[in-house]
Amino acid sequence: MNVHPNLTLSHRSRLSPFLRIKPLLRLPRVHVQQLSLAAAAFLVLVYNFSFWRTFFAATGGAQLANVPLYIAAFILLALTFNAFLTLFSFRYVIKPVLIVLFFVSAFSSYFMNRYGIAIDASMMQNVIETDVREATELLNWNMVLTVTLLGVLPSLLVCRLKLEFPTWRRALLLNPAVIVVSLLVAGMLVMVFFKTLAPAVREYRQMRFLLTPTNVIQAGNSYVKHKLARATVIAPLGSDAMKGTLWAGQKRRTVTILVVGETARAMNFSLNGYQRDTNPRLSREAGLLNFSQVQSCGTATAISVPCVFSGFDRVDYSEEKAKAQEGLLDVLSHAGLQVLWRDNNSGCKGVCDRVAYEDMSQPKAGDPFCNDEECYDERMLQGLPEIIRNAKRDLVIVLHQKGSHGPAYWKRYPAAFQRFGPVCTSNELEKCSRESIVAAYDNTIAYTDYFLSKTIDLLRAAGAADNVDTAFMYFSDHGESLGEKNMYLHGAPYFISPEEQRHVPFMLWLDEGYRDRFSLDQRCLEARRGQEFSHDNVFHSFLGMLNISTAVYNPQLDIFHACTLANQS
Repeated sequence: MNVHPNLTLSHRSRLSPFLRIKPLLRLPRVHVQQLSLAAAAFLVLVYNFSFWRTFFAATGGAQLANVPLYIAAFILLALTFNAFLTLFSFRYVIKPVLIVLFFVSAFSSYFMNRYGIAIDASMMQNVIETDVREATELLNWNMVLTVTLLGVLPSLLVCRLKLEFPTWRRALLLNPAVIVVSLLVAGMLVMVFFKTLAPAVREYRQMRFLLTPTNVIQAGNSYVKHKLARATVIAPLGSDAMKGTLWAGQKRRTVTILVVGETARAMNFSLNGYQRDTNPRLSREAGLLNFSQVQSCGTATAISVPCVFSGFDRVDYSEEKAKAQEGLLDVLSHAGLQVLWRDNNSGCKGVCDRVAYEDMSQPKAGDPFCNDEECYDERMLQGLPEIIRNAKRDLVIVLHQKGSHGPAYWKRYPAAFQRFGPVCTSNELEKCSRESIVAAYDNTIAYTDYFLSKTIDLLRAAGAADNVDTAFMYFSDHGESLGEKNMYLHGAPYFISPEEQRHVPFMLWLDEGYRDRFSLDQRCLEARRGQEFSHDNVFHSFLGMLNISTAVYNPQLDIFHACTLANQS
């Protein structure tokens, strides 16, 4: 307000209350790093009611004992957001970025709170592709009020702020330091509270679709990538595949069962020296070959399963490459074998798209191998003798286990297999002792022992009754952390993943007819049981075991190649 110079002192005194308003409306100068941290905390705290409500539920409900966890989670997220915002902490950049984030977060927060939705790529598609009429039906005063309070007002405040920026030379040092420190402290908090956070995030996967604005950014990125992506053309693999010379003159059919385990770590198998007898049946299985030093391709099913069937080794594997090319099951089909995938898990991740598929995971009333929520792995053996008997061609059957998937380990096995205890019966692992978590996990391994032994028994019976040569191979997709270094579950980035998540069991059983047909030296294979192998060997070993001739076969990665009698001479 301008004051005329000719005003008397009395006039000025009467105006003094108004003169004092202007200084009060002035906002202090703020350093850009202070603004970044404050905005990060504001985003985490104010716009994420749906996220925090779900987080409280995932960690046992809001309770005083969990206050340290809530504070740690808030600081963790705020520091992560701060690291992201620091990337934009430059003049003419930070304010527009914050304004966009405030409006995006205001809208997403409103719809999540109002309609109970989560924001993923499909929701983003709905928003972008909706027409004007549908969009106007969503407009109401509650939305206007929410966007005004959480979008307009914070944006006006940011616009009015006078910011201090470091020189560009100082910024080159300061900004990376802020990012590193923020992520380092956030990482330390993750490790301290990992036992609680890991199962909560694992069981409540929808939380990632509730945390704004990251859900909007991720959904938008997925939508754009999907729109810009070209239709995937599946390149053929091993189309030259054919049965090798060892098949000549054979009249008996072959049946090969490949069991893909879930979350089984090798170190909890008594076959590998574990102190508990988790393998009472397999340890007595005549002719079983247990390979004790095998590493997985990844630490999560979505990576390991496509990788092991792709024909790529771990270093060269990528999801894009695997999706654009046929895999092991296609090569077997090209060679004339009949292939069936039976699943008691979350699907085959694309590797069985072009072969017969049966979902065995959905409970059915009266099924002895199912409860109200899920089915036990034994269900995948139902009807297999009839399938083997009625098959007209050589048969490969893949059984994809539910196995030892956590954190609800106690749900993975029938009550009769609760041999070790006491067991943890909660998804909230922080409520359980490590001993009870391990006991529940070990029971899943004992049940897998029973399931695998029963599968071998089925093959042995089929060989006698149906005049077929049979073989069995088993490996797990990845391992599991059970509290070592305060880590639980799996899915850690491979380059920092612990041994517990990568060291997996691998077993083989061949009946006498199968060994004779393919000239496999049992003693030679036994001598290789302690050698180091990995998922990279599975593709080529399976082809070598079945004597499939194709240009994509690499004998150097075939475990059996050196033990084929023809190659020993």
